[in-house]
Amino acid sequence: MAEDDPIDKISLIEERLEELAEISERCRKIILVSKAAIAGGVALLLVTMLGLFGSSQVAVIGSIALMLGGIVSLGSNVSTLRQTMAAISAAEVLRSDLISRIDLRVVGDSPMKLS
Repeated sequence: MAEDDPIDKISLIEERLEELAEISERCRKIILVSKAAIAGGVALLLVTMLGLFGSSQVAVIGSIALMLGGIVSLGSNVSTLRQTMAAISAAEVLRSDLISRIDLRVVGDSPMKLS
């Protein structure tokens, strides 16, 4: 096949779009877990501050670490998700452009063979 064959390029773009979709789905899952970690850290800190869990320095440090880890993970994955969505948009535009360059025919236009 020719190196400049648009059908081959479209196939490669489709594969890339599938990879990007998997990356974006993974980012969404991590974002959800990060938000849960932040909420859990805040809840643990409040419970510890109110004295319901006991006054443990380990619980306070753990809750702060949980919140900070969640915030860092959230920020990183939101940024990655934005970049991935931009890459998906660019790939879709390229795919549409390549499809529009192909000389497509309507099936009814081709002569039929009678057996």
